[in-house]
Amino acid sequence: MAAENLSAVTEFILGGLTDRPELQRPLFLLFLGIYSATVIGNLGMVTLIRLDARLHTPMYYLLSNLSLVDLCYSSVITPKMLVHFVSEKNAISFAGCMSQLYFFLVFVIAECYMLTAMAYDRYVAICRPLLYSSVMSHHACSLLVAAVYAMGLVGSTVETGLVAQLPYCKVRIGHYFCDILPLMKLSCSGTRVLEVTVFLLAAFNIVVTSLAVISSYIPIFSSILRISTAEGRSKAFGTCGSHLAAVGMFYGSTAFMYLKPSTATSLAQENVASVFYTTVIPMLNPLIYSLRNKEVKAAIQRTLRRKVF
Repeated sequence: MAAENLSAVTEFILGGLTDRPELQRPLFLLFLGIYSATVIGNLGMVTLIRLDARLHTPMYYLLSNLSLVDLCYSSVITPKMLVHFVSEKNAISFAGCMSQLYFFLVFVIAECYMLTAMAYDRYVAICRPLLYSSVMSHHACSLLVAAVYAMGLVGSTVETGLVAQLPYCKVRIGHYFCDILPLMKLSCSGTRVLEVTVFLLAAFNIVVTSLAVISSYIPIFSSILRISTAEGRSKAFGTCGSHLAAVGMFYGSTAFMYLKPSTATSLAQENVASVFYTTVIPMLNPLIYSLRNKEVKAAIQRTLRRKVF
């Protein structure tokens, strides 16, 4: 029976964000605006860092990769969601669903480790400034970024492989994209092993990386407080504030989704949390790093002057 059900499932129906027809068009316009801002902001950040020689530093190299990750995992989710707002049948093929899940997990896991790498960069810059150029060399940064993407690929391969092997009895996903938790609810068989695996991997990716971030910032704050001048302390805090804001938003929403019992929250609460970290955070990160960063604002002004004059 399980094998028959598995072979019979060729597509899933996505529940979307709402069943109310009068909200479809307003939500389409809202998320189209959010996604447009996400694309412009993240592509703009990557382009700006590439064009401005003064931003060719390890910190901005990592930031450009964070922008790339944000753009990619938002693009895995949002365009399909926009189509669903204007189509009658919100269907996605089995292969398309597994592909969406795979690439979403690649980039969302990579985001965890990219934020951790950025915290380490700030630790070396503030606590070990004399060693910064050697520790955060171009070669070291390239290896660090390669490791970040490798962790995303490994984690995604394991989790997507387990989800793809489940036998499915239902085809309607109570969500607006193919995520692990909604897909497990459609399975004909027990999902205890998968639930434990997902929880352990999420705990490892979220808890271990967040502890690494905290471990980096404890000595950072200690070093900043020892700076004698108020201007020096303000500048040091300025380089960390944007990163801490991004860390807080991302880890808060992902922990709410994955580090809890599957029955602990309602579907509406899960949708709100998912929307926040799949669409809103990728839009906000470029704004946070540009509005709170004097070097980025100066680079924007230099670039605009070169284009105009």
